[in-house]
Amino acid sequence: MFEKAIIFATNAHSGQKRKGTNIPFMIHPLEVASIVAGITPDEEMMCAAVLHDVIEDCRDVTGEDIRREFGDKVADYVLMESEDKSKSWIERKSHTINFLKHRAKRPAKVIALGDKLANVRSLARDYKLLGDELWQRFNMKDKNMQGWYYKSMIECFEEFSEFHEYNEYCYLVEQVFKDTIDVDPEEYTETGGR
Repeated sequence: MFEKAIIFATNAHSGQKRKGTNIPFMIHPLEVASIVAGITPDEEMMCAAVLHDVIEDCRDVTGEDIRREFGDKVADYVLMESEDKSKSWIERKSHTINFLKHRAKRPAKVIALGDKLANVRSLARDYKLLGDELWQRFNMKDKNMQGWYYKSMIECFEEFSEFHEYNEYCYLVEQVFKDTIDVDPEEYTETGGR
């Protein structure tokens, strides 16, 4: 089933690149699946990890497509990880934080940790090369707001403190966002800043 998920995701993400790079997008879901595999041997969670962005980022892929191909559990995990792109960046990120803090079960948190760790690894690597120019490749260009999001995830993932993946996440967030100031997303307007 995992090999089938890789093929499905590869086809869905065909031609996509990581934001602001020439790196094939599929590198990211494969890394997320690798991180998840380090925490759990659960094949359905690994499948969901490799598929976690297909609904959100690929035209013509729905939750029902995932359900039909991979079953209810995988589809539910992918849907939990998918953001509603019709909402603003702050609305999406606030929803994700709230969900992970208050409602998410362990499988959803494992997949989210894999996703966020893969992202912050990429940020840390690119930040060393580009400095603050890095933030220009994202929709949310304010480093303080990015810092708010990634720092907020630390509390969401506290139950994984015995795993080196959690500790790596915390370390990299500190490295990338150590010079950010704390912001209140409710006081932020996406057009004019704070």
